[in-house]
Amino acid sequence: MGKRTRSQRRGSSPKNRVRSHRFPGRSQVPRIEDEVVTVVELIHSPVHTAPLARVKMDSGEHFHIVATEGMGVGQKIAIGGNVSLRPGNITTLGSIPEGTPISNVEARPGDGGKIARSGGNSAVVESNMGDIVRVRLPSGRMKELNANCRASIGILGGHGRTDKPMMKAGSAHYRAKARGKLYPSVSGVAMNPVDHPHGGGNHQAVHGPNSVPRTAPPGQKVGHIAPSRTGRGRSKSKEA
Repeated sequence: MGKRTRSQRRGSSPKNRVRSHRFPGRSQVPRIEDEVVTVVELIHSPVHTAPLARVKMDSGEHFHIVATEGMGVGQKIAIGGNVSLRPGNITTLGSIPEGTPISNVEARPGDGGKIARSGGNSAVVESNMGDIVRVRLPSGRMKELNANCRASIGILGGHGRTDKPMMKAGSAHYRAKARGKLYPSVSGVAMNPVDHPHGGGNHQAVHGPNSVPRTAPPGQKVGHIAPSRTGRGRSKSKEA
């Protein structure tokens, strides 16, 4: 009798659950206009690669946003349509000049920010075409967004977090544990046949077809799941 595969164990063991009690909460800009908020605290979040800023509104309510470089406690952040281009301020894409680095960009007006949210990342406003603004994403891809989408001015904090290498397996273990990730990740061909359908053999290989139907039960559903085709896709030469 075989053992359960890694995908089958993910939902049962408490060690694989996310430690959500350590997360400060969601980080997004609420739907407010023409207001000045104050940064009251900078927070390290285990689930975010950039620091978070806890800001306070005039009404006394608090919310979290992704902090930009140079942001500090006590800083005033202006949110609205016509604000200064100071790093940290939040305004619409139609009000931002071309060539300005931006972060925490909304994909749709009012969604709170979906694009360029990783530590040290930023997007750039390429061109303003009235109702549409073309933005260059951190990947280099161009994306056209609604001019009413909001964004933060400046580059996100947390730059250089990947410069220091993981010198020990223990460091990688605690990094994965903080986010509820499984570490280490072992390939199926490196396992024994009792642990995985691809395990076993004198060398690491699948040893047989690895295409499985979409209706396969958990534990068997590994490899190419209901593929339309497999292989290199060489074209057959047509004889005249």
